[in-house]
Amino acid sequence: MTFGTRRPQMSMEDFEELASKAPENVRLEFLDGRLYVKGDHIEVEDFEELARRAPEGVKLELIDGKLEVKPLPDNRHRAIVMWLIRLFLQLRPELALYPEQDLKIGTYRKGNATADAALAPLDHFIAQEDDWADPKGILMVVEVTSHDRDTNRRDRIDKVRGYAEAGIPIYLLIDRDNDTLVVYNDVRNGTYQQSPSYPYGAVVELPAPVGITLETEKLMDYAD
Repeated sequence: MTFGTRRPQMSMEDFEELASKAPENVRLEFLDGRLYVKGDHIEVEDFEELARRAPEGVKLELIDGKLEVKPLPDNRHRAIVMWLIRLFLQLRPELALYPEQDLKIGTYRKGNATADAALAPLDHFIAQEDDWADPKGILMVVEVTSHDRDTNRRDRIDKVRGYAEAGIPIYLLIDRDNDTLVVYNDVRNGTYQQSPSYPYGAVVELPAPVGITLETEKLMDYAD
């Protein structure tokens, strides 16, 4: 397993702009290319205000109590998400796969994550006024790993826990380091009980409530 090229989460210029706009009681630090909150704690309300004030191109998440900078997607990452969107238009036309969907996750919705995609009924999010949507009614979330040093903890550990605690039935992880798809499903007591893994090219069964079969040979074209 490889974890990609070591690179900063954000630039010093973006950090300085973000720090200047932070809520009064939030103090930010920038160490070794990573963004931290001084005192290692931030309230959800302060986080959401900070996220609204972030510089263009900087996407913040609050996962398992930790402030994160979501990596910008590269071209292969975008291609994989678009491949899935096109598939679901054909296979489940009554649903929509919403890219870059902001969600409240974790125990008591005390986390904020931007899923690479979220599967829900058409117009599902129209009635929600909050920037960070309630996960109720979402059938599946999708994450595509990025080549950054935090992807293992973020996508394979923290988001697995956060999405399960939010009660999202399926978490589909497309793991570009291992060329696999992992289907986390069967949520019980805030934990996914099943997580079968499939290599690129396999026929992948997504269980209820999604209930479709994915032919994944196309993913081999996107392998790094």
